[in-house]
Amino acid sequence: MTDAVVTMEFHPQPAAGTATPWAFPAPERGTLANGLTVLRCHRPGQQVVAVEIFLAAPLDAEPEGLDGVATIMARALTEGTDKHSAEEFAAELERCGATIDAHADHPGVRISLEVPVSRLPKALSLLAEALRAPAFADSEVERLVRNRLDEIPHEQANPSRRAAKQLSKELFPASARMSRPRQGTEETVAAIDAAAVRAFYEAYVRPATTVAVVVGDLAGTDLDAILADTLGDWTGNTAEPRPMPPITADDTGRVVIVDRPGAVQTQLLIGRIGADRHDRVWAAQVLGTYCLGGTLTSRLDRVLREEKGYTYGVRAFGQVLRSGPDGGAAMLAISGSVDTPNTGPALDDLWKVLRTLAAEGLTDAERETAVQNLVGVAPLKYETAAAVAGTLADQVEQFLPDDYQAQLYALLAETGTVEATAAVVNAFPADRLVTVLVGDAAQIEEPVRALGIGEVTVVAG
Repeated sequence: MTDAVVTMEFHPQPAAGTATPWAFPAPERGTLANGLTVLRCHRPGQQVVAVEIFLAAPLDAEPEGLDGVATIMARALTEGTDKHSAEEFAAELERCGATIDAHADHPGVRISLEVPVSRLPKALSLLAEALRAPAFADSEVERLVRNRLDEIPHEQANPSRRAAKQLSKELFPASARMSRPRQGTEETVAAIDAAAVRAFYEAYVRPATTVAVVVGDLAGTDLDAILADTLGDWTGNTAEPRPMPPITADDTGRVVIVDRPGAVQTQLLIGRIGADRHDRVWAAQVLGTYCLGGTLTSRLDRVLREEKGYTYGVRAFGQVLRSGPDGGAAMLAISGSVDTPNTGPALDDLWKVLRTLAAEGLTDAERETAVQNLVGVAPLKYETAAAVAGTLADQVEQFLPDDYQAQLYALLAETGTVEATAAVVNAFPADRLVTVLVGDAAQIEEPVRALGIGEVTVVAG
C-alpha cells in the first residue's frame, strides 16, 4: 500500500479594496398631479421595496371624547375597500408577497408597505385602493374596537407601559392630547363607531397632505408610471395641514409612585421635555445622552449594573414627540428596572451620576466611544430599504430637510466633549426631573422620600 502524495497550492492573500465613504442616501423629491408628495431613493440590490406613507392626521385632531379614533382608522384602512372585502384584501396582499402595517402617533398616521420589486405595481394598487376607498364596514370597525379594548388591560399590567402613561399625564396639562394615551382609553375607544372613523378620515386624509417614500432597487422599474396609475389616481381636496398647538410641560422635580403591592421590581421612568431635532443643540444632546446611558458601557450602566448590581440595564434616550416648522419637543428620559429593596439606593446613585456629570463633565474617551458607536454603525443600521424609508418618513413628519440625517452624522463627528457635556447636563438637570416609579409603595415610598429629589405622591396602579 503506498501513501498518497497531497500537493497544496498556496495563493496570495486577497488585498483589501479601497474604502468608499458612506453617506445617508439622498432621496429625489417630486409631486404627483393630485398633490401627493413622493420621495424616491434607488438602492441597488434591495429587491424588497419599502414604501412609507405619511398622512397628516395628528392625534390632537381627534374629536373630544374619541381618543383612539386615529388608531382605529389606521387599522381599518386595510380591512376592506370598495372592491375587496377584508379577507379578499388580505389574500391579494399575500399573493404578491406584501406586508402592510399602520399606526397612529402624535404627528399623524404612518403606513408601511414591503414588497418584492417585481410585485410593486400590484401592491401599490392595493395600497392606493385602501387610501382612496376604505370600506369602514360597521362589523370590521366593531371588531377593531373590541380588539383595542382587549389590549388596554394588558398595557395597564405592563410596568413600562404603565410608567409611560403616568409620565405623560404628569408632564402635560390635562387639556393637551399628549397627556393622554396615544391609542385612547377604555371609555373613549368604546365610543368609537364606523361613522366616527369615516368622519375623521374624510376630514384629514387627502393626497395633497400625504407623502409617499419609496426605497429599493428601482432600476428597470417605471416608478412614474406605477405611481400615476396607483397613488396618482387618488383624488381629494387641497386643504392645508392642520395647525399644531404649542407644546407646554411641567418638569418641576417630583416623584409619583404607581402602587403595585407585592412587586419584586420597581420600574423607573425619569423624564422631562427638551429640545427636538430643529434645535442646534440636538447633535450634542444625542452624543451626551449616549454617553450617559446609551449602551452597556455608559455611566449609568457602569454604576448601577456593573458596580452595584441593581439592574440588568438602565438607558437614557431622547424621543421626538412632535416637531414642526414652529418648534416641537422631545421626551428626554431615563428608564430601567431595579429590585424592590434597592429602589432607594439605586435612585440615590443615579442622582449622584447626574450631579457628578454636571460637576466634572464627560471624558474625551467617553465622547470618542460614543462617536464611534453612533456614526460607525450607521452603514449597518441602514442596510435595509425599510430602515432608510422609515428615517426619510421621520424627517417628513418632523418637517426636516431631506439631507438632515446625513448632516446629523457629520455634526456628531464634529461635536466636542465640552459641547456634549453641556447638552446632556442641560437635558437632565438633577432638580428638574419627573420620576415615575411603578412598584410596591409600602416598601419604596419612605426610602425614596428620604432622598429629597422632589415631592412624593402615591397613585393606584
